[in-house]
Amino acid sequence: MHQVQIRQEEKESSGLVVKLISAISGFFSELVKMYLPDPFLFAVVLTVITGIMGVAIQGKSPVDMILYWGQGFWGLLTFAMQMILIMLGGSVLAQAPLIRRLLDWIAGIPKTPKGAIALATLFEGLMSYLNWGFGLIAGTLLAKKLAERVPGVHYPLIIAASYTAFGIYAFGISSSTPLLIATKGHFLEKQMGLIPITETIFHPMNLMILVVLLVTLPIVNSMIKPQGSLVTLKPEISEIIVDNESKVYATPAERAEASPIFIMIAGAMGVIFLGFYFFAKKGGFDINAVNFIFLFLAMILHGTTRNFINAVQGAAKGMGSMAIQFPFYAGIMGMMTSSGLVTTIAGWFVVISTPQTLPFWGFISSMFINVFVPSGGGHWVVQGPFMIEAAKAMGADLAAVSMSVALGNGIQDMIQPMWVLPALALSGLGIRDIMGYNVIAFLWSGLVVSLGILAWGFIG
Repeated sequence: MHQVQIRQEEKESSGLVVKLISAISGFFSELVKMYLPDPFLFAVVLTVITGIMGVAIQGKSPVDMILYWGQGFWGLLTFAMQMILIMLGGSVLAQAPLIRRLLDWIAGIPKTPKGAIALATLFEGLMSYLNWGFGLIAGTLLAKKLAERVPGVHYPLIIAASYTAFGIYAFGISSSTPLLIATKGHFLEKQMGLIPITETIFHPMNLMILVVLLVTLPIVNSMIKPQGSLVTLKPEISEIIVDNESKVYATPAERAEASPIFIMIAGAMGVIFLGFYFFAKKGGFDINAVNFIFLFLAMILHGTTRNFINAVQGAAKGMGSMAIQFPFYAGIMGMMTSSGLVTTIAGWFVVISTPQTLPFWGFISSMFINVFVPSGGGHWVVQGPFMIEAAKAMGADLAAVSMSVALGNGIQDMIQPMWVLPALALSGLGIRDIMGYNVIAFLWSGLVVSLGILAWGFIG
């Protein structure tokens, strides 16, 4: 009798937690639908806010802020192309027959909506840990397949659940900050030297925080119960599979496109170059190397030029909105850096720190700065110099401080409008459809990482 009572109390307690999470997610969903603008308008609004802050806080004139904005406007063109290519390459790779079969197999595992949401979250987290570009695209495609296969899945929720785990990339082997500071010749080497990834990505505290998130985030997402009626995947935004096998190729050009010879020659050239790059030149895994790998792996797995081009054309839809936003974020970065605003704001956090708490405040300030500078590499360029200077002055752990910036960047990306664009383009949803659910994961992940970073600062 006593055991029955205990089980009943546990059931009631669990029900209260689910109701609380659902109520919070419902509140933020309605708030987002009412007040969060389209991502492009959000970039414009942030531009105006940054300009006003530069005038009010830094004492710059409006003309100065406009000049800073214009001078920085084209500063991310190379980076923007790299980002578009990594998303395009990830999407094309994820559409390869071999990857499709793998995603189909995985999508057949869960039988309930909760299981589907938990699996979508875990898969996105694991793939993003390996490579954020592939994880972002493959995770969204798996979420779509799960929405098709599992009855009762709330489509916006499973897309949101998948995207929230994207932020786990910051812990992983494609995280730009720890890779950069481990690379000889990086721009802060004179100030901080080289920090091997054993002290950042593979540090026990980083791994511990990662495991906690991978275990708990799927549970948190699966506990959300959307308010209102069930929203399912519409047939018109399901994946369109191009039937390349049954088509008859009549002209010499069409037969050449359908032949595997040319794509395999190009693929062989790519493999030879990569072998030379990694083994002879001892090249590192920078973003260009990642793009090269994804592009040529996708070409090889698609088998023919025509199959590959069809996949590229399908993947490219919806990326125009993303491309046009990068210049505005570059302009924001230009205003923040040229006016000194970013140093002033981060300095507010640094001044209240101790050697033990500096990583914690670095994490908090990183999340704030990431609203304005959402580029991982650009973020470190902006925040890294004064955080390392403060860490050296205080005698704080340089590795912990560096990772705090990277993790703040990654966790805030859970609610960053710029990075959600590829998921929205592939899912056919709007940002208002999913952002309310993202807030739940952001709050939980922020709490977990805050405690972990704080412990890292004290334990070392």
